[in-house]
Amino acid sequence: MEISSLYQPTPQELAYFGITPVRSGKVRDLYRFQDELWLVASDRISAFDCIMPTEIPHKGVILTQLSKFWFEKTQAIVPNHVLGYSVPDSLPLTWWEGRLVRARRTEVIPVECVARGYLAGSGWKEYQQCGTVGGHPMPAGLIESAELPHPIFTPAAKIDAHDENLTPAEAIAKLGQPLYDKLSALTLELYGFAREYARRRGIIIADTKFEFGRVGDEIILIDEALTPDSSRFWPAAEYVAGRSQPSFDKQYLRDYLQGLVDTGLWDKNPPGPSLPEGVVQGTLRKYQEALDLLTQ
Repeated sequence: MEISSLYQPTPQELAYFGITPVRSGKVRDLYRFQDELWLVASDRISAFDCIMPTEIPHKGVILTQLSKFWFEKTQAIVPNHVLGYSVPDSLPLTWWEGRLVRARRTEVIPVECVARGYLAGSGWKEYQQCGTVGGHPMPAGLIESAELPHPIFTPAAKIDAHDENLTPAEAIAKLGQPLYDKLSALTLELYGFAREYARRRGIIIADTKFEFGRVGDEIILIDEALTPDSSRFWPAAEYVAGRSQPSFDKQYLRDYLQGLVDTGLWDKNPPGPSLPEGVVQGTLRKYQEALDLLTQ
């Protein structure tokens, strides 16, 4: 299942139909068609800022379905960029059905907006070193995966393809106070809504990342929303503070890769290692289970 199981049209085919490639990300490919942006979710998967050479079949379809679900659930909180999910009838194309989001073009706000409700990932590492999370002081004595006293907003900036956390002061300097306050409020409102909904379905959303754009004076939600690629999803029935948690997200893959790192079989630099079929299928099951629990 090496790259790429998803059919990629040739440049000549794209040009014939008036579709212009914009860029290719770790997971999504971005195109321009007339006045729209088209986001196509591939089956690629990345970890430790490295794209794996092995795909997770149907992952892109699952991601698109989950984002669609959350965009529809949250549009009363904030408008989003979605124009549709199907290739226009005028184009006889089936390349990307189930993977495509047709979106409004926006001015992207260059900060990733992270909401954290639990002590995990880079937040746990920072807390161990400094007693803070995203620059926010935290009570002493917290343990790994502990629920924070209240959810916090911890923005990040993408620097040289890596996400780097920003302190509140750094983010305010980058955005200005009014925009910082608006994004913080939207991020925490979206997280609070999704967290309560997911908890009733047996999933703890430990943290999640949103991206926003502007159309004129309007701020809208863009990119993806509350997927296993942008969030930590933990099974609520198995949650025990004081350790890392089983998860519905990429942590399953990260744990496998960390085992390779610990035994000297990989150094976290490209190219990533090929994934055995058991890891591929195990990762796919986690994504599918999250979709089923949240949407059925």
